[in-house]
Amino acid sequence: MKKILLTGATGYIGKRMISVIAEHGYKVICCSRDVSRFSKPEGIKDDFIEVIEVDFLKEETLKNIPHDISGAYYLMHSMSTSNDYEESEKTCAQNFISAIEKTQCEHIIYLSGLVNQKELSKHLNSRFNVEKLLIECEIPVTVLRAGIIIGSGSASFEIIRDLVEKLPVMVTPRWLNTKCQPIGIANVLDFLIFTLFKKETYHKSFDIGCDNVLTYKEILMGYANVRGLKRSIFILPVMTPKLSSYWLYFITSTSYNLASSLVGSMKIEVVCKDESLSQIKKITGVNPFSYSEALERTMAKIQANEIRSSWKDSFISSRNDSSLKEYIEVPHFGCFKDVRSAKYDDREKCLDRVFGVGGNNGWYGQGLWKIRGYMDVLVGGPGLRRGRTHPLQLHEGDALDFWRVIYANREEGKLILFAEMKLPGEAWLMFKLYKGKLWQKAVFRPRGLWGRLYWYSVLPFHGLIFKGMLNRLTNNYFK
Repeated sequence: MKKILLTGATGYIGKRMISVIAEHGYKVICCSRDVSRFSKPEGIKDDFIEVIEVDFLKEETLKNIPHDISGAYYLMHSMSTSNDYEESEKTCAQNFISAIEKTQCEHIIYLSGLVNQKELSKHLNSRFNVEKLLIECEIPVTVLRAGIIIGSGSASFEIIRDLVEKLPVMVTPRWLNTKCQPIGIANVLDFLIFTLFKKETYHKSFDIGCDNVLTYKEILMGYANVRGLKRSIFILPVMTPKLSSYWLYFITSTSYNLASSLVGSMKIEVVCKDESLSQIKKITGVNPFSYSEALERTMAKIQANEIRSSWKDSFISSRNDSSLKEYIEVPHFGCFKDVRSAKYDDREKCLDRVFGVGGNNGWYGQGLWKIRGYMDVLVGGPGLRRGRTHPLQLHEGDALDFWRVIYANREEGKLILFAEMKLPGEAWLMFKLYKGKLWQKAVFRPRGLWGRLYWYSVLPFHGLIFKGMLNRLTNNYFK
């Protein structure tokens, strides 16, 4: 069985590629900077998957890559996590090349962004620089260039959905007149898998997209039509990139770093070259469906709760350290705590409520959580806008509003969340069902004087927040 190295395995595209690669008879070697954040997709046999801990910014971890891999997917990017992502992406690519050239790898596939203008945005220029580095590799490389990806959980789609669902009338920046060529996530996955080991694609780049060339305004109105919503869009002749970034940040669930990167790219047309698109369609046999069909398929997946991955789960928004393992053990010394317990009505129903917390389900009637969310957004945090990927299930590494799931075991009856809100310290929220009671523990480890002042300033509200939430979780309010 051939082994395929998959980088970015916890990212939006990477999570979906795991099943695709395995279904085609390959063993997937999943690279993750933190194996505690990795959850194996359902239905994949153990013989078809292996997880290794590799951080391509840390050369000492590259030794974990097996020598006997046959192919590799390069699906990493850093624009969501740092303002200086260009240097990070360059270093990752260089370290990847250094490691992969020591293996038996026969083919590398890189998913990049559409680049067809001399002047590129910071985001697209970084992707193009990575592409140039990879092409110089001794191993054959194929580059697939995509624009906006339409799929449940993709950053582009979630921004489109947020804007159209929330704003009946939009006063927008002029870049809404820019042309782009979207593509459905299913077609991206098809191109990625059917390009593997195709020698006619070696040392070449191909543009991938549907047959529809649209302006961003038409993209938004197309979504409104599929949803049956009446929307009006007015375009201002002038709106600075910074104002545009703040506009996206406050209205949608995106981070400011990501909003800023996307705004820079949206000013530039991203349209496929006809010859390039025709070539890759002929080689792979993939015929992308239209933008409207991609939307309809995406909405069907959302309504069926079949969101398999989300861009929000691929990074930790408020910390530079990508490892969650050191935070799984909730600290005791030097910490402030709020510990409460109550008898629950029914174990399974209580578990449903605990593992269903956040997102559209909310925090069980606690309006103070919403206020805290708004405050977090104002100081640059994620707030409550990220929601949750699945309405009923939680896995390690999932984003959950302004928390990150670091431990989730329904059978054990235990859930631990780590705070990614802006705080002068570190915070944990733990739930544990034990001997007929639900134990709820909030822990805060302050950072200096400001951390202590913060704890005492919110202490008067703890009775309302934590007691109220515990009562909701332990009593059956949902009959």
